[in-house]
Amino acid sequence: MTISEDQSGDKFLGEKKGLLGWISAMADKVLLPIKKNGAFFFFMYLTGITCAWLTLHRKEPLYDNLYLELFLDLYLVCLVLTIIPQKIRRWAKALLYIILYSVAVIDVYCFVKFDSTITPTMLLLVGETDAREAGEFLQTYLSPDILFSNVGWILLIMIIHIFKALRPRISHLLNYRQKIFLDALGKIAGGIYSKAILPLGIMVAGLLVWSITTSFDNKAATWKLFSARNIGEVEHVLTEPDHGRMYMPVYRLAFSIFSNELASKELDKLIVASNSVKVDSCSYTSPHIVLIIGESYSRHHDSQYGYYMPTAPRQTKREKNGLLVKFTDVVSPWNLTSYVFKNIFSMHVVGQKGTWADYPLFPELFRKAGYHTTFITNQFLPKAREAVYDFSGGFFLNNPTLSKAMFDTRNDKLHVFDEDLLKDYENLKSHDTEHNLTIFHLIGQHVNYRTRYPQKQRHFTGDDYKELKPNLNARERKILSDYDNACLYNDSVVDQVIKRFEKEDAIVIYMSDHGEECYEGDMHFICRMHSAAIDYRLAHAEFDIPFWIWCSRSYAKKRPEIFRQIREAKNKKFMTDALPHLLLYLGGIHSKDYHEEYNLISPKYNENRPRILKGTTDYDKLKKETK
Repeated sequence: MTISEDQSGDKFLGEKKGLLGWISAMADKVLLPIKKNGAFFFFMYLTGITCAWLTLHRKEPLYDNLYLELFLDLYLVCLVLTIIPQKIRRWAKALLYIILYSVAVIDVYCFVKFDSTITPTMLLLVGETDAREAGEFLQTYLSPDILFSNVGWILLIMIIHIFKALRPRISHLLNYRQKIFLDALGKIAGGIYSKAILPLGIMVAGLLVWSITTSFDNKAATWKLFSARNIGEVEHVLTEPDHGRMYMPVYRLAFSIFSNELASKELDKLIVASNSVKVDSCSYTSPHIVLIIGESYSRHHDSQYGYYMPTAPRQTKREKNGLLVKFTDVVSPWNLTSYVFKNIFSMHVVGQKGTWADYPLFPELFRKAGYHTTFITNQFLPKAREAVYDFSGGFFLNNPTLSKAMFDTRNDKLHVFDEDLLKDYENLKSHDTEHNLTIFHLIGQHVNYRTRYPQKQRHFTGDDYKELKPNLNARERKILSDYDNACLYNDSVVDQVIKRFEKEDAIVIYMSDHGEECYEGDMHFICRMHSAAIDYRLAHAEFDIPFWIWCSRSYAKKRPEIFRQIREAKNKKFMTDALPHLLLYLGGIHSKDYHEEYNLISPKYNENRPRILKGTTDYDKLKKETK
């Protein structure tokens, strides 16, 4: 070998060692955030996984990207901690430990006691709890047995972590041989790490690339969720199939705080509007007005409107008797209950300036006018395990200030079946006065349909649809029969409500909040397509609703003009966002907030007002284009 060849080989070996050295250095940098914050990373990762298995896993499949996204999140936190100076880093870690462990314990505790992780409603209830109530809660729910529940697993991780952190300080308690053993173990671990830097670094780098790739969509969806301008937008984003997943307790807490902040902004507006409510005069035209709000009732499953199954025989009979007037062209402004409630309670109508929260709520006007107002609901009462949908729809109804401004009396308990709302009314009606407004809010046909009627009252079976719906399989026919049974049960409940006012001078209005899909046409689908573009098929199924007005014999006899107006208006186009203006007219309430052109039975009613669905789509244009 020549000298030049030898030098060339040395140069190659040097370059190779240099490249390996550079790669090793880069691997060490990739590992540095975890190396400097190893205990934090390990124990927080263990806590996160444990929380998921103790809570979410009990209700639904684990978030499919749990392990990778948690790895990414904790790596990024460790990266930030690494940049922070050592003195500040210790305090930052301590603060993070307090927050993350506390939230984890609370989250699992809530699941153990209330069968729910942290929710916006839970946070709202905490905010409304005074010192006495908090003390009673602690006495009731904090007991030694909680240590032996699933909460104990989180506490065990905390104890092990504390022991690990304090080990250097209690090393004097160890004997000489134990110290020698631990020191040797540390040296071995250090040696192994120095030799494993390269493969470990490559592994962590690979995991980072993988986790970023798999987590990007959820991070983008979460950003979209936290970019919402109001709680209604939050709810609507959550209807999207790929909405952001709050897969960790601290994220659920952040989301709950965010949701409450958004709701608080709307509450502030509503309270301002409430304080400005003014009634010029009231003639008390209708001594007792009853509003029944159904849930998820499609007009196309109502036998009053030509459905092939007899789902509303009692209402049909009352229509034939002449006192119940069925309206044939009524739509809901939204296919989400919470949005509907905001629209039908606010004096605002779609197309007016501002938002629903800038206007008074119609019960406030009734109460200000001297009507005794009662609200009986089977859905919007705050409860720990409440979903965002119910939180969004009920936060303004349950706010203490607004509730007091709207209602004199209301029920305080939810029921399995709507028939028990009648018992609530019987218990509350002793408070009625000469002039009353009573609102019933049913759970109706809300999914799951088979739970919305007593099984002993089952009338339809899946076999009844074999010839009528041959495109459906046995399971789908069973679900369809459950929905129709729920409609039939709803018919019986509504009829019982009417019976309580047959001998009174009363008028009853029934409407559903929105429609419902239940295997319409060739569709193999139930519930609602919240995120789909609205075409006429969807509008027909999800926005068409049953709507009727019933007058007692006494009411029709004493007020023939109103009864005539009702009958003449039955085929007019109407959207329920304008309902409050009809109600104020029936109450004889005169106020600047009342507009006659929105009153369905007024001669000046504007039937050509665009009926805009979800604030985007003109229902009547869709209908015209389809024809």
